[in-house]
Amino acid sequence: MPKSSESTPLPDQATIVKAVKERMKELQERDLPFETRTMLREEALELVEKADIPKTKQLIEHMKRIYVDLQFLDDTLHVTTNILAPSTGCLTTWDFEAYESGFLLRIFADKPEPVNAPKKLFEIFQEHRSWVHLLQVPTITDLNRIVHDKGAAHLIQVSEALHEKKYAAIADAIYQRKNEVKMVLLAGPSSSGKTTSCRRLSVQLSVLGFDVQQISLDDYFVCRARTPRLPNGEYDFENVSAIDIPLLNEHLNRLFKGERVEIPTFDFIKGDPYYSGKSIQMNSRSILVIEGIHALNPILTAQVDDSLKYRVYVNALTQIAIDNQTVIHSSDNRLIRRIVRDNNFRGWDAWNTLHRWEEVRNGELVHIFPFQKYADVMFNSALLYELGVLRTYAEPQLKNVAENVEEFAEAQRVLHLLELVDPIDSKHVPPTSIMREFLGGSSFEY
Repeated sequence: MPKSSESTPLPDQATIVKAVKERMKELQERDLPFETRTMLREEALELVEKADIPKTKQLIEHMKRIYVDLQFLDDTLHVTTNILAPSTGCLTTWDFEAYESGFLLRIFADKPEPVNAPKKLFEIFQEHRSWVHLLQVPTITDLNRIVHDKGAAHLIQVSEALHEKKYAAIADAIYQRKNEVKMVLLAGPSSSGKTTSCRRLSVQLSVLGFDVQQISLDDYFVCRARTPRLPNGEYDFENVSAIDIPLLNEHLNRLFKGERVEIPTFDFIKGDPYYSGKSIQMNSRSILVIEGIHALNPILTAQVDDSLKYRVYVNALTQIAIDNQTVIHSSDNRLIRRIVRDNNFRGWDAWNTLHRWEEVRNGELVHIFPFQKYADVMFNSALLYELGVLRTYAEPQLKNVAENVEEFAEAQRVLHLLELVDPIDSKHVPPTSIMREFLGGSSFEY
């Protein structure tokens, strides 16, 4: 019998990096335009079939629209809801390099900066990539197939079980340091699911015998008169100076000495803290869980011994992609969550949320993201099924954004993303899910 031919070995990282960078520089120098063309759905299907991109073809086949937008770069085509640069010549501040067992594409403001990509963040992406392939839901097309085959309930159950397993693992890691750790600091950007993560992690810590006490940093906001302001005059709640840091540190040190401490409650309507008689005291089994966007900022707990702290960073790092070519930005995931939550619990319409979103994002870049590197562990709160559930709630809100306002274009962009996803009934979402923080119906108190 003839010998079987050996498979061609894969190129090493250095070879791949060199080839990719050379190709990117070539495209940059050619200054090719990014184009969006609107065409009949049937015409779009012919083009993607010729391009041999079956996932994109299935996505367009699923669309219930007469006209479809396709994005082009030279002889490459995509389906994306992202805003594109005018041309490749605009893309000058980037770098591509090997990182661990993968690659890192960096975009920076004006010049190369030191790599600030925590290894734990890379590991989270690797972990959730394995979850995506375990559940066989890498793209929206695969999610729609599961919904069509009436498998949404099972997908929700398994996704929630993977979350619970991760919370239990974090609790176990804290237990291994129980003679040292007295405080868990839990932070993350807007709509990452911090509050539910705090509650669910606290349950897992209770299972291990801890007496769990909880503090929300929102209750330590300074009064409105002392709140820092943005250049436009609006209050800057994303700024760490909006927290009464001296009072917080005083309370923490008193708690670790075993004293009973009365904790403030912040009245968001009046803009002032008040004391309602709520107090906590710690004993030998106690552990304090503190949740808030600034929890990992060293300034916040500077007067507390670092050996007492265990730091958890939560973010919704979207696992599912549009197709095999185009990812969904994690900030879009969080924006959709926030649109739903703001409408359900704050009485805000989608215009209000979209109007504030840029300021929220700018605040995250300055006050939250730089401190994720201090985390002992990272938790990805994104759920594979969530865009299908959120669509039912967010879509009507986005359709109500008026055409004559600046936020209309962004509302339409997000709508086009949601229209790609089949709706999923929220009745199968359990009351302990992170989704309930946005949808309502949680069994936790917020």
